[in-house]
Amino acid sequence: MPRHKPVQRAHDTFARRAVASLAARLMAEEGIGDYGYAKRKAAKSLGLAEGETLPSNDEVEAELRIYQSLYQEDEQRDRLKEMRCAALDLMQLLDEFHPYLTGGVLDGTAGRYASVELDLFADSAKDVEISLLARNIAYDTFDPRRHGPDTPETQLRLEWEDVPMTLSIYPLNLERQQRRNPHSGSRPQRAKATAVAALLDPK
Repeated sequence: MPRHKPVQRAHDTFARRAVASLAARLMAEEGIGDYGYAKRKAAKSLGLAEGETLPSNDEVEAELRIYQSLYQEDEQRDRLKEMRCAALDLMQLLDEFHPYLTGGVLDGTAGRYASVELDLFADSAKDVEISLLARNIAYDTFDPRRHGPDTPETQLRLEWEDVPMTLSIYPLNLERQQRRNPHSGSRPQRAKATAVAALLDPK
């Protein structure tokens, strides 16, 4: 029996690489932002049985960066700049709600159809909605899919400067807490408006 183990390990390694590569392509081409969903969809497309060892989020992210650098370099660079500019404008407009940029637009892995992700902090989510309505900014409200300590009070979707935005609104007293990224499960990076402006500085 032991002589079969190297073969099984080789199969597992090949399967992990194949899933990571396809999941990265799905994220880049289809705008999937959830690592877990991308991996499951990739595994199913490859005909892998449930229970197969899937790659880590870091493995998928590495493949995603490679794919984007090979096939979407110019598009990716221009799109990121456009999305970061739009994010900064909205962050400055909603400064009273302590906005932070997070997700793929911040770390540079945002796919072709990705949405800008902003975390806001307010005494009440209604305060944010009232602020948007006062500025004639249309939005849709939806309930977060996940539940737990990292769940926002509510989430809003809107278009700003022709860029899709997702606003996650948290109670003000949670601003100092670092929540886990809902897509990758890791502690997310967050950036205030000044840091986003620095990303856009051509120097």
